Amino acid sequence: MEWDWAFVVEILPTLVEGVKITILATLLGSVLAALIGLGLAILRRSKNVFVSKPVGFLADFIRGTPLLVQLYFIFYVLPDAGITLSPLVAGVIGLGLHYGTYTAEVYRGGIDNVARGQWEAARACNLSAFQTWTRIILPQALPPMIPALANYFIAMFKETPLLSAITVLELMNQARSIANYNYRYIEPITLVGAFFLVISLVSVIALRWLERRYGRIEER
Repeated sequence: MEWDWAFVVEILPTLVEGVKITILATLLGSVLAALIGLGLAILRRSKNVFVSKPVGFLADFIRGTPLLVQLYFIFYVLPDAGITLSPLVAGVIGLGLHYGTYTAEVYRGGIDNVARGQWEAARACNLSAFQTWTRIILPQALPPMIPALANYFIAMFKETPLLSAITVLELMNQARSIANYNYRYIEPITLVGAFFLVISLVSVIALRWLERRYGRIEER
C-alpha cells in the first residue's frame, strides 16, 4: 500500500483534535496526580497507624494493579453503584489515581530529605502544622522533586492510548476509527507515532532543562 499525501491532509484535522484531547487528559491527570500524591505522602507520614497503614495499603494496591483495569472499573463498574462519569472525566481520574501513587513516593523521598533541624526549628517557632508544611517543608522539598515528577507525567502521556478502551476520543482512538472506516492503516498509525515522538522529544528537552535548573539549586 502506497503512502497517500492527500489522505494525510484529509485526516490531519481529526488527528489534531485527538492530540488536543490527549494533551488535555495528560495535563488534567498530571495536576490530579500531583495533588493526590502529595496527600498520600502526608497521610502516610501520620503517626496514627489507623491512617498511615490503610493509606499505604491503598497506594500499594493501586500501584500493583494495571491502569487499564482501573479505567474499566471507573468507567464500567462504578455506574452500577450509581456513579456515572463521562469518558474523559473517568480517564483523567484513572490517570490521576494511578500516577498519584507513584508521585507519592517522589514526595516522600523529597520530604525525607529535608533536614530534621527544619522540623525542630518550626516547632521552636510555634508554627502550626499547616504553617510548617507550607512555609518550611514543602518550599524546600519540592524543587529537587520537579524533574522526577515531570518524568512520571511524560510516562502518563505515553499511557493515554489506554483511554481509547473507555471511548475517549484521544489520538489513538481517532486514528483507529479513521483506519477502520477507510481500511487504510499506514497513514493514521504512522502519524500517531510521529505525534507521540515529537511531543515526547519536546517533553524530554523540557525535562533535561528542569534537571539542570533544579539540580543546580539542590547543589547549592
